[in-house]
Amino acid sequence: MSSDSARPVSPVQITASDAPDQPTPSPELDVLYRGFEKELLVPLWTEIGDLMPPHPQSKATAHLWRWDTLLDLADRAGHLVPVGRGGERRAIALANPSLDGKPYATPTLWAAIQYLMPGEDAPEHRHTQNAFRFVVEGEGVWTVVGEDPIPMTRGDFLPQAGWNWHAHHNGASEPMAWIDGLDIPFQYVTESQFFEFGRDAISEAEHATPERSRSERLWGHPGLRPVSMLDESQGSPLLRYPWADTDAALTDQLELEADGFPGTLEPGHAAIRFTNPTNAKDVLPTIRTEFHRIVSGTETAPVREVGSSVYQVFDGTGRVTVGEHSWTVQRGDLFVVPSWQPLSIRSESSTSDSDSGALDLFRFSDTPIFEKLNLYRMETTR
Repeated sequence: MSSDSARPVSPVQITASDAPDQPTPSPELDVLYRGFEKELLVPLWTEIGDLMPPHPQSKATAHLWRWDTLLDLADRAGHLVPVGRGGERRAIALANPSLDGKPYATPTLWAAIQYLMPGEDAPEHRHTQNAFRFVVEGEGVWTVVGEDPIPMTRGDFLPQAGWNWHAHHNGASEPMAWIDGLDIPFQYVTESQFFEFGRDAISEAEHATPERSRSERLWGHPGLRPVSMLDESQGSPLLRYPWADTDAALTDQLELEADGFPGTLEPGHAAIRFTNPTNAKDVLPTIRTEFHRIVSGTETAPVREVGSSVYQVFDGTGRVTVGEHSWTVQRGDLFVVPSWQPLSIRSESSTSDSDSGALDLFRFSDTPIFEKLNLYRMETTR
């Protein structure tokens, strides 16, 4: 048998189409296309509509996950699924309904609810994926990064750049849940990821429960930088951004607006971005993180951006519209905004469902990737 006859069926399949801007179907064209298939060649004229559309056409779908449902399922997993080598973490990923069942919130972003039972330790490991933790409720868990115990309480944001050793410890008498965000899908598709197991157990010293971590004592002073560490870091060396600081910054913006001074993103819409104190850039090289506060009755201008994002409602209620999808949201709910789909949010909060009386939202996105590649674009549609 010749080598040609033994060659498997080509994964390339080309069909002649009797359509505008396409060559006229003929037996000769069919022979040409079979030759392309045999040699694994694809003509641009049959694919240009998919490869080069007039604007981004995300494979992801706008979708909403209800926090109450996630929390119930995570609690059931807490009683059935151990934490230890093998699974490593009791983390349950959001799977976008349009991404073929993969554990991806968007084509570039991973989001998961992680759940730790009282007295449990999640073992130490490290990976090249950039990561963070955000706490929508609860306290009593410490994440241990580079042997530095860091407290996690409601509203805290905890970034962690890739390739840092980390573990978790629940020193409380109750379970605790939080959300994890990582760039797992991006590193998977670019085939750039590494992972390494660490120690099976953390030390007694790392089970300590300090009010402030070493990273906060060194870096947690606004506008002040240790002269001993003037080199730029690609990931933030500050490993906890406490809720009290975030809340104060948002409150001050809205109070300045009420006094007639600039500071808010748009009327009734305060926003802050978590930044790296060594260079004032994003806390993580591939992930942007922000916090938004929208005054009751305010509706944000519809915005669409290149790149995707995930939001979690921290407090309050409101109405979210992403493209053709619209939902009423409340504390803890998570939703996805795919690339180039317009987003607008209306706050319907009050002091009965929100400590601030406004709709508070945590957001993370893949924007730094597209900015570095000079591919980022944003458009306000109102």
